[in-house]
Amino acid sequence: MLRWLWKGIGLIMTEHSSHRPCGGRNGFTLIELVVTIVIIGVLMSLGGLFISRPIEGYIDLERRTQLVAQADMSLRRMQRDLRAALPNSVRIFNGGNGIELLHLVDGGRYRLVTDPAETDPLVAAASLLHFDVADDYFEVLGPLETAEYTPGNCRCAIYNLTADAAIDSANAYSGSNIVGINAVETSGSRRFLRLDSAMLFPFSSPQQRFFIVDEAISYVISGGELRRYAGYAINQTPGPAAGDPYDLVAENVVSIVDAGGTVLDPFDYDAGTPSRSGLVTLRLALELQGERITLMHQVHVDNVP
Repeated sequence: MLRWLWKGIGLIMTEHSSHRPCGGRNGFTLIELVVTIVIIGVLMSLGGLFISRPIEGYIDLERRTQLVAQADMSLRRMQRDLRAALPNSVRIFNGGNGIELLHLVDGGRYRLVTDPAETDPLVAAASLLHFDVADDYFEVLGPLETAEYTPGNCRCAIYNLTADAAIDSANAYSGSNIVGINAVETSGSRRFLRLDSAMLFPFSSPQQRFFIVDEAISYVISGGELRRYAGYAINQTPGPAAGDPYDLVAENVVSIVDAGGTVLDPFDYDAGTPSRSGLVTLRLALELQGERITLMHQVHVDNVP
């Protein structure tokens, strides 16, 4: 079509040139100007169609890439926290729009049986963690990765079995098996943990394990945002209190709808059994300017206390 247009322009130019006097000056007529402007407009329109589509495709691809990167980064951040959760401390709230856990920074094994090499009976008795009376001091078997803990910022938990708000026993959220750490003391190559106060733990761990918790962490979807809360008070009520500060993890968060039109919960938790790890399912859908992406991660949680 363009070739025909150029031939038409050539014929017009030739015809008008043949009617000019021999002595006349070279130039163009008004008709030639109008035709040229029309042709240029047509060419620009066609060129715009060829150029705009690739540009629009590039912009759409960049938008989708940003959404996928944001969602993947958010899910991986939640995954890191979940892998460091106190056993049996994960719980879902806000109708599946919130997930909470108690974050671990360290752990080890406590002494339950007297060291046969210890000759001082008082030291031998003090090094044990007792479960028949309240105790605030015991020996740690093996090294601790963190040598010192700030008093009041870390807590020692033993044999946590549930995160159910209706159960008080063996529940770190109720405070029945968790107490603050005062200091880590050393004597030669031996290391001892001193608690803030004497604690009668309800159960002994079959593997003599203790865990050190630094804070509660929650992820909440609210107002089109994925928010991370940390460092708030640990209690039986799931999640942070209204007005607590948070970090923005992701925005443009929308509801998750499957192919059948059913709205899915962003967070789901299967606590598992003593012989099987718990499984956390994380779903995140983001939408921006008509582009929507949905990602899902599943995280195994070790619930052996």
